[in-house]
This record gives sequence, structure tokens and C-alpha cells, in this order.
Amino acid sequence: MSRVCQITGKRPRVGNNVSHANNKTKRKFYPNLFKKRFYIPEEDRWVTLKVSSTALKTINKNGISAVLRKAKANGVIL
Repeated sequence: MSRVCQITGKRPRVGNNVSHANNKTKRKFYPNLFKKRFYIPEEDRWVTLKVSSTALKTINKNGISAVLRKAKANGVIL
């Protein structure tokens, strides 16, 4: 399963490990993802989403229905 947030679209980014001697080797920065179940009262069902911690904060602030609506409009939801 890919490491992509289903709300924000965050993906792994590529960067460098930099040693004390300034040697550089490739590495990945992974998003902070959680597999979480949400209840949608309008549809009277549960959905399981893989979301980042940033998306969780947004859902807590705006509500799951509003966030899903916005994600579908932006074409991010998978």
C-alpha cells in the first residue's frame, strides 16, 4: 500500500542524509500517516482513510464531511 495521505495528498519526499564529514546519501522523508476510521452521519456509514497528522487536525477543526467534500472537489481523494 502506498504511503500517501488520502486527504492532503502528501507523499514521501527525497532528500539527503548529511554526515559530519558532509558526505551525502539519498534518503526519504515519509509523511506521518495513520489508518483511521471515521463515521459519516450524512451517509450513516464508517469509512477507513489513511490520513496524515495534519489532515487529522483539519478534520477535527472542520469536520469529516466538509473535509471529504473539499478533497473530492480538489481531486485528491483516492
